[in-house]
Amino acid sequence: MKKFAFYPGCAPKGASIESYISAKAVMNKLEIDYTEPLSFSCCGAGNIEEVKPSVALGINVRNLAIAETEGRDIITICSTCYLELKKAQRRLEERETLKEEYNEILSEAGLRYEGKVNVYLLHHVILDYFTDTLKKKIKKPLTNIKVYPYYGCHSIRPKHITGYDDSENPSSLEKLIKLLGGIPVSGNRRILCCGFHASFSASRLAMTLTGQNLKEAHDMDADCVVTPCPLCHLNMDANQRKALKTIGEKFIMPVLHIQQLIGLAMGLSPEEIGLDKNVVPALYIV
Repeated sequence: MKKFAFYPGCAPKGASIESYISAKAVMNKLEIDYTEPLSFSCCGAGNIEEVKPSVALGINVRNLAIAETEGRDIITICSTCYLELKKAQRRLEERETLKEEYNEILSEAGLRYEGKVNVYLLHHVILDYFTDTLKKKIKKPLTNIKVYPYYGCHSIRPKHITGYDDSENPSSLEKLIKLLGGIPVSGNRRILCCGFHASFSASRLAMTLTGQNLKEAHDMDADCVVTPCPLCHLNMDANQRKALKTIGEKFIMPVLHIQQLIGLAMGLSPEEIGLDKNVVPALYIV
């Protein structure tokens, strides 16, 4: 059985704590073999890369090396962390000399990166390695619940780096929703940006994008939205009222982390998956 190092990222340990709570609850229920190395650091979320690309790369090579030293692949629950780690892998694959430059630096901390570690989002791991286990543990199938799968950007683009889903027609969330007994309602905006990374520089644009994404889910009669990205979740959940006001709409749309949806189907309580910590009420879909 594969072993994993859990890399939650920053948002799930802070503003999206329910993401972290639900991920650990689901991994424990599925009996996934994982550790959570305390020496992992922030991935930089693309911000450090804009100022100091070499430092951003070094941060993520170090995180990869930590997991590789333990002989474990990485599970993350943040799409931005996923992309940053995958980008670091790609750069070192393309330039062997660059890998050796960073290994010389890593050697000072007793680390080395050989390129043997894989990086996954949690729902990728479940689909690839724990489908049968999940089927056996489903206690409350999501019968008749319409779920809008929202991918956002970083879990699917650019495809030559992320690699798991087709960036124009992804299907991993739909597969998982069906496995849980729900009904996926997939709209065109499920692969479009929510604007999170422009929230400060172009707030109105970010809220417009988020509002339009929510409206599509609402217009398709979805009972809830599900996403693998805690940053997209923040925009669609915590900022939902502001986003809808920006586009002149008013309704309530529960937004769940994908692991919260999995937890519900496995019979975990709302408290066990942090559903009580979501801003938009979601308990009524249970």
